Amino acid sequence: MDHKISVTVHVDLDGRNVRIVVTGCLTEFSQRALHPLIRRARTLTPTVEVTVDLTRVRHLEPLGLDLLRQAVDQDGAGGTRSPVHLVVAQPSRSRPVPPLGARPAARPGTGAGGRIAA
Repeated sequence: MDHKISVTVHVDLDGRNVRIVVTGCLTEFSQRALHPLIRRARTLTPTVEVTVDLTRVRHLEPLGLDLLRQAVDQDGAGGTRSPVHLVVAQPSRSRPVPPLGARPAARPGTGAGGRIAA
């Protein structure tokens, strides 16, 4: 698997909102590429609001996310820098796929085969 990230930076005309949209794979190594971008975004205006949008990341390593959070916290220590919001997609709540040939389980309020009971 190719563990690269792609980044798009959106800046509002007034410079108060910066959104860094990340796609690809966020790993313990690729997250380092975001540090200078976040640092630069925090310096645009004194009241800038920086959001790092990770909802489109295809593969997210927990260690990569932890290291990114630590780097953002360390860089903002002392309260002189604008806060950074990390937005992560919620884990999927999909059900496991049944084995081939198995009949679908009935859900509550449904009859056999998953059809709604009358």
